[in-house]
Amino acid sequence: MNNAQRQVVLPWGQVIKISFNSMRVRLFRSLITTLTLTLAIAFVAYVWSGYDMLNGVWPNADASLQEEIVSSGYELTDGHFGSSPKDRWLAILSLLVCVVGIVNAQLMAVTERFREIGTFKCLGALNSFVVRIFVLEAVYQGLFGGFTGALLGIVIATVSLTFKIGWAVLLSWPILGMLFNLIVASLLAVLLSLIGVIYPALVAARMQPAVALRAE
Repeated sequence: MNNAQRQVVLPWGQVIKISFNSMRVRLFRSLITTLTLTLAIAFVAYVWSGYDMLNGVWPNADASLQEEIVSSGYELTDGHFGSSPKDRWLAILSLLVCVVGIVNAQLMAVTERFREIGTFKCLGALNSFVVRIFVLEAVYQGLFGGFTGALLGIVIATVSLTFKIGWAVLLSWPILGMLFNLIVASLLAVLLSLIGVIYPALVAARMQPAVALRAE
C-alpha cells in the first residue's frame, strides 16, 4: 500500500505544472473566469481608492475645494470619507455574482474534463491530487484577475477624481494606501476564486473513473 501511494502522489511541483498546462489548454474558459474576477475586484478597488484619495486631499484642500468635493456628492463623516451603505451593498452583490460565475465556469470545466479526470484516477491519482489541480488553477486566476482588477480600479478612480476635483488628487496621491489596496484586493480575489472552486473540485475528485471515461 505504501509503494502504491508513493507512485500516485505527485510532488507539488508536478501538480503546479499540470494545472498551469490545463489552464493554457483551456485558455478561453480561464479567461472568462478571470474576467469575472477582474470586473468585481475593479469595482471594489475603485471604491476603496476613491475614498483614500479624498482623505488624502481633504486636509490640505482650501475652502473652495472642500466645498466642491462635498457638492460632488461625497459625504464627510467625522472628518473622514468612507463607503456608504449603498457602496457596501453594491460591492457585496458584485462579489456574490462573481463567486456564482466562478462556480458555474468551474462546473463547466469539470464537464469538459471528464476524460482527463477519469484518466488521472485510472492511473491511480488520489482525490487530493484532483482537488489540488483545481485549487492551484483558482489561485492562478485569482492572482491575475485580482491584480489586474485592482490596478484597473485604481487607475479609473484616479482619472475620475482628477477630472472632478483637479490636480490636487495627484499631488496628494496616497502611494502606500494604493499599494495596500492592490495587495488586499488581489488576496480577496484569490479567496473568492478558492470559494468558487471548492464545490466543483469536490465533484471532480469524487467522480468514478469508469463513468468519467464513458462521457462524450
